[in-house]
Order: sequence, then C-alpha cells, then structure tokens
Amino acid sequence: MSDIDISPPTRAVPAGPARRVKAARGGSHFLSRYALPMLGLLLIIVFSLTLRSTFPTSRTVSSILSDQATVAMLALAEMLVVAVGHYDLSVGYGLGLLELFSTGLLFRNHLAWGPIVVIVILAGAVIGLVNGLLVTVAKIDSFIATLGLGYFLYGIDNWYSQGQQVIGVGFPQPFADLNSAKLLGIPAPAIYVIVLALILWVVMEFTPTGRYMYAVGSNQRAAELSGVKVRRYTLAAFVAAGMIVAIAAVVLAAKLQVGESDVGPEFLLPAFVGAMLGATAIRPGRVNVWGTVIAVLVLGVGIAGLEQLGGAFFVDPMFNGGTLIVAVGAAGFAARRRLARRKTQESAVRSTPSTTTPTSTDTEGVAR
Repeated sequence: MSDIDISPPTRAVPAGPARRVKAARGGSHFLSRYALPMLGLLLIIVFSLTLRSTFPTSRTVSSILSDQATVAMLALAEMLVVAVGHYDLSVGYGLGLLELFSTGLLFRNHLAWGPIVVIVILAGAVIGLVNGLLVTVAKIDSFIATLGLGYFLYGIDNWYSQGQQVIGVGFPQPFADLNSAKLLGIPAPAIYVIVLALILWVVMEFTPTGRYMYAVGSNQRAAELSGVKVRRYTLAAFVAAGMIVAIAAVVLAAKLQVGESDVGPEFLLPAFVGAMLGATAIRPGRVNVWGTVIAVLVLGVGIAGLEQLGGAFFVDPMFNGGTLIVAVGAAGFAARRRLARRKTQESAVRSTPSTTTPTSTDTEGVAR
C-alpha cells in the first residue's frame, strides 16, 4: 500500500479571466518587446535603399561592429549597476584613465602586454569597489558618488599624462591583435561583446545571483527583509562593472595604440543610452543583456547611416542625447505598463470565485 496523497487542493485559475488577460496583452506585448529590433531593421532597410553603394557592404558592417564594441561593453557594465538600482557615471572616465594606464605601462614601464591586461583589470575592479563602498557604506547617492569619483579619475588621468599623449615605438603586435584580429570575418571586439553578453545573460537570467540582483534593484527594502544580502550584491555589481570597463579600456588601447588623456568622457552618454534604451526591448521595464546589445547596435546603425548621408560632426551627440530622452521616457512607460499588467492579472483572478480541483485522495482515497 502506498502513501496517501495529502497534497493541498489546487486552485484552478478560471479560464475566462486568463483568456481576457492574455488577449489584452497579445499584440501590444509583442510590440513592446520587439519594437526596438524592428526599428533597427527598418533603419537598415532605409539606409540600404538610400545608400546602395556604401551602406549595405561588409565594410560598413565590420565598422559598426568594431566601433560599437567599446560602447557595448560599457553599456553592459552600466546595465549591471542599474539592475541593482543604481547608476555608474564613472564608466567613461574610468575607461579613459585605464586606457591611458595601459599604454603608460607599455611605453613607460616596458611591461609585457599580458601582465598589463591583468593589472588593468585589477585596477578596474578597485575602481568599482570604491564606487560600491561609497554607495553602500558611505551611503552617498550613486549619481553623486560615481560622478564625483569619475571627475577624480579624470584629474588623475590629466596628472599622469600631463595633458599630453603617451606614445612610444614598437607597439606589440599581439597586443594590437586584441583589436585588429578577426574570426570568420567578425572583428575581435565584437566577439568579446558576444562572449561577455552570453556570460552575463546566463548569470542574470538563470542563476540565483541574477534574481537577487534584480530583486535588489526592484525593491531594496523588500529584498533585505527577504534575506538577500543587499550590500554584497550591490558591491558585486559595481566591481564587475569596473572589470568590464577595464576590458573595454584594454581593447581601446590596442585600437588607438597611444594614450589619450581625454578619450573617455565621450563614451559615457552612448553607454548610458545603450543601457537605458535596452530596458525597452526583450524584457520591457527592466534592463537586460540582449536589449542592451540590440540598443547599442541600433544606435550604431543610426549614426553610421546619418554620417554616410553627410551628417556633420555634431550628429553623434545630438543623436545620442535625443535618444537618451526617448529611452528614459520609454523605459519608465514600459515599467509602469508591466506593473499595471501584473495588477490586472491579480485583480482578474481575485474577482472570480475560486474552484478547487479534486485531488487523488478525493477520487481514489488510498492508492492500491
């Protein structure tokens, strides 16, 4: 004789409300998830028809992938921090300092490129840790803390370079290959972005760490009361972001092959736009990995097309600034819609009389 089934009766969700909620979500939910990729596809079609001899070419594709790789890595770093409910406005300044530091270690200290990569990544982790401690221990608003540290790093940048380029002779080819190499025609920087995005996607979507980070960003107090170690995950997000910025800096140094004292700040706005615009796609209402990558690609396509149409040097900042305004507004709207849908579902279930489905105990008693 087997054990008696003592599982509690299950509550059957009425088909009517569920069907109504599903129908209401329908097309609008699909559009909210995939509007950004469709916009990117539309831009590609328009520019390809308008610029038939220059835009739909392998050279343009390779240029977009290579040029946007740095922005994509910074945007993914920003995404991690936004996921836990904060901002990191030091990513551009950190990129500039670490890029300069990379070439300085090469030309001034004559280190091999391998140790340089390790040292720079560790330096990025330290920058992220300082940001995290300012936010979690000193309790300074992340907007102020990271912006202040960013300007502090910018000061170190100018002190280290004395306002001049750090240059030298004999840039190591293996170091340069970190940027110039290709695999199956795909630029190496784009491959780094793909690998990084896959790792972050697995962590954020399929592990407890990712769920806890989203919980912290959604409601820090509720997460804390649920036993989530808020400080630990916030620090982890900032440190990981600092390390990703360092990787981007190494790749940028391999591309420029000189140390620039003011190269970083120009990347802050595109990275921030990528992270915020990414919250409007794939998983509308919250930052996510593939939404961020798609957002950066759409920005790259838009800028490349406008430049080939004859856009002047001021097209980039105008395009990025306008897109940021739209992205923040759209992300907020998507978050509000997501919350409203959840409340609608809960109300639909509560408003209908519950029914119970018979269990095995009700129908058979003791299994034979």
